[in-house]
Amino acid sequence: MTTAHEPQVSEAQISVHWREEDYYQPPAKFIGQANAADPEIFRRFAEERFPDCFKEYADLLSWDSYWHTTLDTSNPPFWKWFAGGRLNACYNCVDRHLAADRSKAALIWVPEPEAEDTRTITYQELHRQVNEFASLLREFCGVRPGDRVTFHLPMVPELPVAMLACARLGVIHSEVFGGFSGTACGERIADSGSRVLVTMDGYYRNGQLVDHKTKADEAVRTAAERGQPVDSVLVWRRHADRCSSQAAMVDGRDFFVDELLTEHRGAVVTPVSMPSEAPLFLMYTSGTTARPKGCQHSTGGYLSYVAGTSKYYQDIHPEDTYWCCADIGWITGHSYIVYGPLALGTTSVIYEGSPTHPDPGRVWRIAERLGVNIFHTAPTTIRMLRKLGPDEPGKYDYHLKHMTTVGEPIEPEVWRWYHDVAGKGEAVVVDTWWQTENGGFLGSTLPALQPMKPGSCGPGVLGVYPVIYDEDGNTVEAGSGSAGNICIRNPWPGIFQTIWGQPERFRQIYYEKYCRNPDSTDWRDWPYFAGDGAVQAADGYFRILGRVDDVINVAGHRLGTKELESASLTVGEVAEAAAVPVVDELRGRAVEMYVALKPGLAPSAETEHAVSDAIEREIGKIARPKNVWIVSDMPKTRSGKIMRRVIAGISNFADVGDVSTLANPEVVEEIRHHIQSDKLAHGEVPRQLTREEADEIRAFGRNE
Repeated sequence: MTTAHEPQVSEAQISVHWREEDYYQPPAKFIGQANAADPEIFRRFAEERFPDCFKEYADLLSWDSYWHTTLDTSNPPFWKWFAGGRLNACYNCVDRHLAADRSKAALIWVPEPEAEDTRTITYQELHRQVNEFASLLREFCGVRPGDRVTFHLPMVPELPVAMLACARLGVIHSEVFGGFSGTACGERIADSGSRVLVTMDGYYRNGQLVDHKTKADEAVRTAAERGQPVDSVLVWRRHADRCSSQAAMVDGRDFFVDELLTEHRGAVVTPVSMPSEAPLFLMYTSGTTARPKGCQHSTGGYLSYVAGTSKYYQDIHPEDTYWCCADIGWITGHSYIVYGPLALGTTSVIYEGSPTHPDPGRVWRIAERLGVNIFHTAPTTIRMLRKLGPDEPGKYDYHLKHMTTVGEPIEPEVWRWYHDVAGKGEAVVVDTWWQTENGGFLGSTLPALQPMKPGSCGPGVLGVYPVIYDEDGNTVEAGSGSAGNICIRNPWPGIFQTIWGQPERFRQIYYEKYCRNPDSTDWRDWPYFAGDGAVQAADGYFRILGRVDDVINVAGHRLGTKELESASLTVGEVAEAAAVPVVDELRGRAVEMYVALKPGLAPSAETEHAVSDAIEREIGKIARPKNVWIVSDMPKTRSGKIMRRVIAGISNFADVGDVSTLANPEVVEEIRHHIQSDKLAHGEVPRQLTREEADEIRAFGRNE
């Protein structure tokens, strides 16, 4: 409860103490070959040319019928892009490249075991595989345009094959991240109304052959409990000569794909011409305890946007070897492993396993061997590579022209390692901000034309006009030093169409907060609320501070977790950091920091003090943590994100929830014993949390 002596602080007003970093200029060599090196491009995408500026993106595609309306705003906020146009996404990613590039590598798949051969799939081979699987889906499973098919697949080439086969048929695909449980998969099957599940018997992760098929029974059971029967479970085999799962095949329901494909060898399926606004896929957001949120993405608008941003922001040329080291189970993989790069006819690398297996040099060996010149990954992976192998990049003869960071804000210290060491000072770094709902990048520097600034994603991308609002809808001016809610003033082609089956929830979450007139059909009255806090520098660059609900309110000062963690990482010994709130009798909430050290370093009181001092120095005394805990590792998801809600629960002697699906569940008990024993030894008596406090702690980090 706020007392009369505490300041009234709105949800958006996160305390901001970042210092502005120096610019890094793009190398002349990069500028000389860049797809966007002429400043004229900014005029072409100026606001007065909206929405027709996006014709430039759409014209990168092959259309069966041209559109009559670039942006249909007749039913806001359910925007329709390139209305009246027709096309097929699979044709655009595969067929149209055959005439000139049928023998060119479309996908290069690197298995985790280094003894296994890398698999190269040419555009001709991809065309054959996609057609055969499309025939199987249509003839054996009976799917038709508009039906939904769920995938629960790891990082194997069969996943893009399945995606493109569905796109060829006009069938909506829904990939569930392979690391999710069978229950999570079943919930998404039920929500989408899918009757077909495509899965894999096993895959490799951290040197282990994971039994993945076991999750299928759980998924089907969960879906059935929610009223959605699954008729067919199609199982790809990781090894052609054997089954890699102990789970029994259910007669009449489960089928090995390789056995079914014998009936479809050589089949050719004509691509179904789909309306531009037809759904292409569903992508479910993670981290919510409510009904899953299926983000529905369109065909024409989405594919145009990922093709355009891949060309200009990823600087992908057809002759490049491009590697996005993300998982196709997330939107980054859909947009920037499969649809964007393949629409441009380039070669896209897919890696099966952990980027640090069997050692932290693995990524750089792959880059060297394949001649990768564009590398794309998340700060989580960058921090991991920096922690485990800070000097590894120097051991390998690879040369990158371009590097991307995506998924969360990156700390300036980590950014500098990425640029100076991983990129050898030769590559531009594109720090991107966007979300599952957005389809493609929203904030980024245009790499040849705008300088880089560590920790800042940059301005809005071409044709996207961000703004920061306070809680009352007033604009927070650039350079004011104040933070607020970052919003987008206009629609863009990559924006999702709705939440599958929940249009009112879509409207309420993303548009209701700042809608100026609910009866208006003018897009200017419908700003998009992203749910992230941000601050804009005088130069127009945005620094994303994280989710507006992932802040720690210390005596009325709302401290962004990213700011606290970034300050901690200025301490040389620290490899990873996580900030969590702890209930405090005097201040309401206090900060506790969890840090993991670089390899070979032992915990010490000196390091704990150094972290506290760094936070006090970088932010202020108000942010000084109540405790700094040095741990051997952080509890993490399968995708490598730190689970702050788990350590927040430990700090508050609260329930940490289900940890069985974590990548390292064993570390939770180790941390709990260490932290709670220490607290008790120092006389800290666990207090029974109120329901509100318990809900807050449980919800902390809900967007991870």
